[in-house]
Amino acid sequence: MTQDGRCTTVETGSQTAEAGSPTAEAACQTTEAESQEDIPPARSAALNTVAETDARARSLALNDSVPASGLFGEADRPLVEGSRASWRIAPEPFLITPQSHQRLQQLGDQLLAFYGAANRLYKRSARGTIPAFFHEYLDIGKSETVVDYGRMNRFRHDLPGVIRPDLLLTADGVKAAELDSIPGGIGLTGSMQQHYSNLGFTMVGGANGMVEGFAAMIQGRAANDDPQLAIAVSDESNDYRPEMQWVSDQLCRLGMSSACAKPEEIELHGGNLMLQDRKIDTLYRFLELFDLKNIPNYDVLLYAARKQLVTMTPPVKAYLEEKLLFALFHHPVLAEFWAQEMGAKTVAALKQVVPETWILDPRPLPPQAVVPGLEIAKRPVTNWEQLKGLGQADRRLVIKPSGFAPTAWGSRGVTIGHDRPESEWDDAVQTALEAFETTPHVLQKFHHGNRYGTRYYDFAQDSVRKMHGRVRLSPYYFVADDKTTLAGILVTIVPADKKLIHGMVDAVMMPAAISDSGVDLDL
Repeated sequence: MTQDGRCTTVETGSQTAEAGSPTAEAACQTTEAESQEDIPPARSAALNTVAETDARARSLALNDSVPASGLFGEADRPLVEGSRASWRIAPEPFLITPQSHQRLQQLGDQLLAFYGAANRLYKRSARGTIPAFFHEYLDIGKSETVVDYGRMNRFRHDLPGVIRPDLLLTADGVKAAELDSIPGGIGLTGSMQQHYSNLGFTMVGGANGMVEGFAAMIQGRAANDDPQLAIAVSDESNDYRPEMQWVSDQLCRLGMSSACAKPEEIELHGGNLMLQDRKIDTLYRFLELFDLKNIPNYDVLLYAARKQLVTMTPPVKAYLEEKLLFALFHHPVLAEFWAQEMGAKTVAALKQVVPETWILDPRPLPPQAVVPGLEIAKRPVTNWEQLKGLGQADRRLVIKPSGFAPTAWGSRGVTIGHDRPESEWDDAVQTALEAFETTPHVLQKFHHGNRYGTRYYDFAQDSVRKMHGRVRLSPYYFVADDKTTLAGILVTIVPADKKLIHGMVDAVMMPAAISDSGVDLDL
């Protein structure tokens, strides 16, 4: 989990588009720090219709809207003097077309179908009706407790209630670097959504979409019409506590009983799960399963879920939190089974978005076998040793931990081949292969990313400046009644020289809004 998603990668390409520019009714003039020549002629007239002071005023108003206590551990992160945010503030949201919005809505139901299919295929594999390697890969490194809970019959139909892909805008179209079912950024995006909506923009999901979507998801899973919710945030996820507290407070404003708590504050008394003197019947699990043994009272929470004293979401299904699901999705031996579970049309649609992925499994292949679909230096891969000793042009590859490890979120476990010296890349390959029995790693190709223009307020210069960078869209889908709702999108734009896209201090972050003049996504 990260504030805005696990770290994802894509490289700057030659294509440039203007994004996040204001609509005609809320447009802004550029400053001298921005070149008017950089803006397409069709957009220049709109940008000139409103004085630059409006963009500055909006930026300062948005800065003031960030709680003084922060939304993402700002107290522990370096801030520019005068800024309350640990990111660059944009005076307008990132704009997408209505057609792109519709396609993103459809993607949500397709990803829900993917999770449902993966859940069923895991069960089928464990029963022996499809190849055993499906569940065997997904169980690597898991404790007996985690595997047992994932297979309990009483939870067999349970799926994540929140789906958040990281979508990269590349020269090859929109690519999902990964999926997250315990994402950070819910409170951050929800807060941004409200305040940008107050400025007159038509936000994806509406002004309160994130909070309403979260509420609908909880109500759809609760055992009664008046759920008593606790959002449990572990110490390992402590940076997210402020934004999840914000979510809880907003839910209370909607009339839901909600509290944000540490796991050790939730106890079992008299057959009930209690938070102080309040009975809890619904638990949102904002803690990672790889960290269970370090979480106080984790056994109490699991016991309560197993005894159905509480409804826990997301479910304890670590196999649905692995990046290597993408590799299994593309595996030719499993193609017919995915089609059986999802239908050929959904499979075809997702294959346009889900990038080819390979599991770095060190076990030897027989001489006549190759790694399906992978060529390095124009040669089929028969041994992972072929990844070593490559020139920079052939190292346009990315290695990531699959999941179930502290290195599997953020940028800590990501290695970009052509961004590292050959020796470091070779070491990363060897480390990944040696870690297979505990922390499997995956390999993906490095996609070229298009550049997009955005603006941000420079506190030091007291001006609105322009930046071109690479974009990640993080749409939040909430699941209720077996359907998804696109509740909001967090957009992260990093400077063009950055290869890792995440919520760094020099990233511009904003929600997405809908406009005819927005970006038309190749989706």
